[in-house]
Amino acid sequence: MAEENKEEKISEEVKQSNKINELKDKIEIQKSEIEEKDDRIKRLMAEFENFKKRSDKERTSLYNSVMGDVIISLLPVLDNLEKAAKAETKDEQYKSGIDMVLGQFKDVLKSNNVTEIEAIGKQFDPSLHEAVSSVTDENLGEKIIKEEFRKGYMIGDRVLRHSLVVVAN
Repeated sequence: MAEENKEEKISEEVKQSNKINELKDKIEIQKSEIEEKDDRIKRLMAEFENFKKRSDKERTSLYNSVMGDVIISLLPVLDNLEKAAKAETKDEQYKSGIDMVLGQFKDVLKSNNVTEIEAIGKQFDPSLHEAVSSVTDENLGEKIIKEEFRKGYMIGDRVLRHSLVVVAN
């Protein structure tokens, strides 16, 4: 009987050992599945972040493109307002009104991220400026802009209109 008890105990221990090994195997499998799912979640989160960044960039690009097209059509109006502001007149109220409208126009451009391209005294840059002629000027260095015939404008990084300039030397 003692041997039967020993065999039963051994049999019980073997069964428990087998159950423990099965449970350990299940735990390992579940750990592996959790790690796999955790990795998938991290990848999905990274993809989503990239999607958000790409969408924001596309939206900004589209906005700048549409705004740029609208602004381009308004630039001749701005040019004429600037000419009117420079014109000589004896009517100070008229002059003041033109200056006020010009200031409002420029404020609207600035609030929409439209900036003037600096030209006079700057180095000629073909991506920003369009040379209409060149002159020799002892006082200026090589490829320095002497005059500006028409102002250029940018929205963000996009050039809406190149500056028409006279380049020295």
